[in-house]
Amino acid sequence: MRGNKTQGKSQQKLRIIGGQWRSRQISFPTVPGLRPTGDRIRETLFNWLAPDVAGARCLDLFAGSGALCFEALSRGAATCTALECHPDATNQLRDNKALLLADNLSIVETDAQQYLRRDGPEQGYNIVFIDPPFDGHMHNDICEAVNNSLWLAPNALIYCELPGTDNRFVPPPNWRLKQEKLAGEVKYRLYSYIEPQA
Repeated sequence: MRGNKTQGKSQQKLRIIGGQWRSRQISFPTVPGLRPTGDRIRETLFNWLAPDVAGARCLDLFAGSGALCFEALSRGAATCTALECHPDATNQLRDNKALLLADNLSIVETDAQQYLRRDGPEQGYNIVFIDPPFDGHMHNDICEAVNNSLWLAPNALIYCELPGTDNRFVPPPNWRLKQEKLAGEVKYRLYSYIEPQA
């Protein structure tokens, strides 16, 4: 197993809630903007996703701790691509991947906005997680960039996590709101993608 390059830095832990890795703990570093999705929110989200997660191709645009990636894979997602730009967080994601033997996780150390400017995958993603640092106000730009058939499979599901007081977020017009909840200072929503008519 590769040496942990984040050793000596402040580490925190979270637990995976369901699936094959249920109750396993993973570590994540204390880095600016990294705010793992809490247990209660993850439990609700994956209850929403329960009919769709098995076999899904997932994309996590701001992976951070990897909480959403590992939860999805634990519950039967086929693959997950995790994007993360902070080197310490990326290194810890790799360590957690090795710890869990999560061979179907692809980790890319990159900026999400730059990544979305490249050509999309051969097949669109079934589930996309969008949970950027709250102080960056990136939701509108990121959602606009991901909103095309190169990135999204037909009827894809898109999860967005927002500040509870954010009134600036405007989803693409072809996204349909399926679920929405507020937990403390966090607003979270699940959308479905409707392919625009040619």
